[in-house]
Amino acid sequence: MGALIAGAKYRGEFEDRLKAVLKEVTDSDGQVVLFIDEIHTVVGAGATSGAMDAGNLLKPMLGRGELRCIGATTLDEYRKYIEKDPALERRFQQVYVDQPTVEDTVSILRGLRERYELHHGVRISDSALVAAALLSDRYISGRFLPDKAIDLVDESAAKLKMEITSKPTALDEIDRSVLKLEMERLSLTNDTDKASRDRLSRIEAELSLLKERQKGLTEQWEREKSVMTKIQSIKEEIDRLNVEIQQAEREYDLNRAAELKYGSLNALQRDLKKTEDELNEYQSSGKSMLREEVTQDDIAEIVSRWTGIPVSKLKQSDREKLLYLEDELHKRVVGQDPAVKAVAEAIQRSRAGLSDPNRPIASFMFMGPTGVGKTELAKALASFMFNTEDAVVRIDMSEYMEKHSVSRLIGAPPGYVGYEEGGQLTEAVRRRPYSVVLFDEIEKAHSDVFNVFLQILDDGRVTDSQGRKVSFTNSIIIMTSNVGSQYILNMDEEGGATDSAYESMKKRVMDAARSVFRPEFMNRVDEYIVFKPLERKQINSIVKLQLARVQKRIADRKIKLDVSPAAIEFLGSLGYDPNYGARPVKRVLQQYVENELAKGILRGEFKDEDSISVDTQVTVPSNGQLPQQKLVFRKTNEESKPAAAQDEKFLPTV
Repeated sequence: MGALIAGAKYRGEFEDRLKAVLKEVTDSDGQVVLFIDEIHTVVGAGATSGAMDAGNLLKPMLGRGELRCIGATTLDEYRKYIEKDPALERRFQQVYVDQPTVEDTVSILRGLRERYELHHGVRISDSALVAAALLSDRYISGRFLPDKAIDLVDESAAKLKMEITSKPTALDEIDRSVLKLEMERLSLTNDTDKASRDRLSRIEAELSLLKERQKGLTEQWEREKSVMTKIQSIKEEIDRLNVEIQQAEREYDLNRAAELKYGSLNALQRDLKKTEDELNEYQSSGKSMLREEVTQDDIAEIVSRWTGIPVSKLKQSDREKLLYLEDELHKRVVGQDPAVKAVAEAIQRSRAGLSDPNRPIASFMFMGPTGVGKTELAKALASFMFNTEDAVVRIDMSEYMEKHSVSRLIGAPPGYVGYEEGGQLTEAVRRRPYSVVLFDEIEKAHSDVFNVFLQILDDGRVTDSQGRKVSFTNSIIIMTSNVGSQYILNMDEEGGATDSAYESMKKRVMDAARSVFRPEFMNRVDEYIVFKPLERKQINSIVKLQLARVQKRIADRKIKLDVSPAAIEFLGSLGYDPNYGARPVKRVLQQYVENELAKGILRGEFKDEDSISVDTQVTVPSNGQLPQQKLVFRKTNEESKPAAAQDEKFLPTV
């Protein structure tokens, strides 16, 4: 339709073009079927003041049965354009085409396999076709089969073709090493000192070894590449002959067809088999540098690249990493064994392929007082899975205390400001479907907001304001709450840190939660985890974690911080407050460590690459007061005086 309209400057020119096309179709006596893709474009096409559009030119011929026409459009555009013209609509029989099933998609891919193999010059295994249909159906939303499965196969084959035509990684690394050593040799040529001459002789010996290896690998790569190129050229010639044979059979030139089929084609097929056997023999020896077959692992890698979801086969290093996930999380979250174990088991189930594909990977309610590690555990999990804390989709529920604020999660309804922008939750998960979604302080949200959670937790999906389904099946839902925290803080007074006291406290916290949250919401959460208040001995571990972060911040200055156990104990005693958890530790370190380091650096007492020891010192005042304990900062090579003597902090020992 665009080609017919393009360049039509004068009135009636478009109509002449379209009538010429329609005349050719009608003159064929039914031998030509007109197919119009995106048929909604005929409505209003070419219409100017006083002129007819394409739809009105088609109607008379369609009504008389002179024109056999098939049109294709989407449901949305059919409703928007075709249904508004009832006269055009009734001249067509509607045929609704659903997307094929996974089994049908595999059959379609098998039919297309030969075409893509010929185009890319690689082989595509049947397991790769099955994986493309299954993985695209499960993990790629917003597109339909077979289109998304075909694109997966196409991109995987193109990626493998690039690997064949470009240098292998092993050879490329050797080339870079040779180039680096040759540049170094050139710079050392004019130096006459003994160290330079020794280094030059070592470089020349290393270069000779690398060049010998480089030559062998280059010959091997070029030999494999030439065999693969030969296979592709033979396949292209076979495809060309098949076209000629079909054309000769259509023209009833049977002698020509037989000559090609039993002469040239047979010779090419024998040559192809011989060349493929040569390549297979070489690859089976284990010396091959190139692959020529697309496997299901290649398909999984492309899915991971598109969606960020790790669906590829687990490597041994990943298996070990997952098995010791609890230990990894405990490096950042002190204590809280039940919480860490529950989160680790959910991730292990998901990566092993045992989680329910129609629900989120897991949904947790973290309950406990402030500062015990609820939010930190969510950040540690995101850091482990995505190597960055930014992968946490954090929604602060204190911003959703009003009834109308639910529209901010899934988008404003039509007619309201912000309709085109989408929701804060749905847009974030659409862009990053594999993520940790953290709803912080969920009890502060309005009760209507919880209606959205019912669909997310049960079906793993939610429909936004524009009618798009957003999948949460690859997300981990974590909700934090302070409900019942008063019972947790009173646990020590009522029975200490025994198991019976913990179970009694947990029952009270759950009773408090039931009084706040509705039963249909609570029934959909996988696990409720009650965090214990931090004990005094755990504060020291948190001090060490926070000191490691301070050390990381000054690492660019190459300043090394050595904190004694006594200093850690001292900082832990200052930062321990059962009502506020671990957050006072940050304030104590900022006041007693970071401030002193900053003053020492500004005064010039601490310089780059210094080693600083932090220890405690007890002083006895002369006026008979109690002994006082303070932190002392010293360079390890300067034991004479404290680095920040006049600003040291004093505290009576307990």
